[in-house]
Amino acid sequence: MAELLKPRVLLVDDEPGLLAGMVRSLRSEHFELATANSGAEALELLRNRGPYAVIVSDLKMPCMDGVELLGRTRTVSPDTIRVLFTGAPDLARAIDAVNEGAIFRFMTKPCSRVMMAVTLKACVEQHELITGQRILLEQTLHGAIKALTDVLALTNPLAFGRATRLRRAIRTVGLVTGIADGWQAEVAAMLSQIGCVILPPAVLEKMNAGGRLTEDEEGMVRRSPEMVEQVLSNIPRLEGVREILRYREKHYDGSGPPAGMAGGNAIPWGGRALKLVLDLDQLETEGTPMARACDTLRGRTGWYDPEILEALANVRGAQESSEVRELPVTSLRAGMVFAQDVRNRKGQLFAARGQEVTRGLMEKLKLFAPELQGGNWIRVIAEAP
Repeated sequence: MAELLKPRVLLVDDEPGLLAGMVRSLRSEHFELATANSGAEALELLRNRGPYAVIVSDLKMPCMDGVELLGRTRTVSPDTIRVLFTGAPDLARAIDAVNEGAIFRFMTKPCSRVMMAVTLKACVEQHELITGQRILLEQTLHGAIKALTDVLALTNPLAFGRATRLRRAIRTVGLVTGIADGWQAEVAAMLSQIGCVILPPAVLEKMNAGGRLTEDEEGMVRRSPEMVEQVLSNIPRLEGVREILRYREKHYDGSGPPAGMAGGNAIPWGGRALKLVLDLDQLETEGTPMARACDTLRGRTGWYDPEILEALANVRGAQESSEVRELPVTSLRAGMVFAQDVRNRKGQLFAARGQEVTRGLMEKLKLFAPELQGGNWIRVIAEAP
């Protein structure tokens, strides 16, 4: 049976002798102890050796006192529980510590071994509670998003294929432009097509082909984002994703819906990127060659963030040289990307262009191979970009 990991505790004080005494005192307790002689050293440990469940800092230290250290710890390691330890009670600074550092406990010197151990155990329990709640929320969020996209994949392969293409494009552009945390934009790209479940298949096919919609059909399409907002409003922690989706039709110069809202870089990066990849995908779906599609976007003055536009044009230009191969169904491998819509002889869609090949799809296509348009051969990109 694997040994349980001990909770990690960081003790900070500018007096090495006091730190050594605290370590000796707590050695028999169930903690993994680390020490630092200054605020700067403590921050370095938090960044490079973390995570720590608890940090205990002396109040009065040179250069950086305990209040400043715990305040900066809140940014560097927000889940770490913060404790202030001082031998000279100072009510004003203690209040500062509570307000700026959001400390969990305040202790005064001298402090008995028992009191210190009890305090640290309470801190560890608080840390476990916080991290456990966060993990639960993250799992719930990921599960809810997966459930929605799974429904889209089952009920509307055409919309799911487009969502997959949009997510891949935004991920690639985010990497090229140095966006470190683009997960919200990727989620927005996937969920942007959820509203398509209320649209009849004939309307989606017409939209996909670039056909003109009737007034009633346009009304259904306009209601689609409202349905997405209604569904997502019930899922916690998706506020950033919902904001991106609200800007999906906003032009970089500030024109376009939603009216009266800011333009330029005040628009969330994800909103600027999603607007661009949506429009480029529509042009390509209608059969416009990639180079001409990018020129068309450049000609729409004021519509797009120029940096994102050029990054996407360069990425897509490089991807044009990717090897497209025509393979029999039996030679497909997970991770390949469909370079065409895959339909049966009646026109029913099995998988959309841009959708990644999965094991489930491979088995389904093998089963229905004799009924596919074009026979047993399918055009794919060998590896997902």
